[in-house]
Amino acid sequence: VQLVESGGGLVQPGGSLRLSCAASGFPFSSYYMKWYRQAPGKERELVAGISSADTTTYADSVKGRFTISRDNDKNMVYLQMNRLKPEDTAVYYCGVLRTGRHYWGQGTQVTVSS
Repeated sequence: VQLVESGGGLVQPGGSLRLSCAASGFPFSSYYMKWYRQAPGKERELVAGISSADTTTYADSVKGRFTISRDNDKNMVYLQMNRLKPEDTAVYYCGVLRTGRHYWGQGTQVTVSS
């Protein structure tokens, strides 16, 4: 299993970013995919998830601002983040649970600051 995140960066409050995750090494279209984030000094938290049938779930803190999506032809999962806030600053990770083990990418840093 390999997961590679990209798209992070520095953005002003109110701005937008789109994160991407390239997945390989497993039958991507069959798996529930997730985005997590971890801020300094805090535990990793689930941000959003998407099922193989495109059913989505979101943390309350990002509902209405973030949108998770997937492209099964390209083995990609995305996180569109709008109206970003300073408290969204974190390292964002793509994740999948396969054969009883969680797999993560290396993460991509998102910093929301003026």
